[in-house]
Amino acid sequence: MSLRIKKGDTVLVLSGKDKDKKGRVLKVLPKDEKVIVEGINIVKKHQKPSRKYPQGGIIERENPVHISKVMLMCPKCDKPTRIGARILEDGRKVRICKKCKEVID
Repeated sequence: MSLRIKKGDTVLVLSGKDKDKKGRVLKVLPKDEKVIVEGINIVKKHQKPSRKYPQGGIIERENPVHISKVMLMCPKCDKPTRIGARILEDGRKVRICKKCKEVID
């Protein structure tokens, strides 16, 4: 399955405790069909001391969110939108906004 959301996209959360919040995609996990969004789905984790966390303790980090729970925000019309595909004259396949028909990539 090809995922239509990429790293660096701005997305809107559709459901859950962070509903109606916007954030930037930090990482896409295509195998699990999940994305990690900046500032969304923050959880507290008890961390043993390690090289990365010398003090250890309780840290806060983003947990993955299922891709069906987020919707891409169009950079042109600044609205949440579904994503379509179009092949340009030079043969490139690009993502398009279904609302304003502008190229996203």
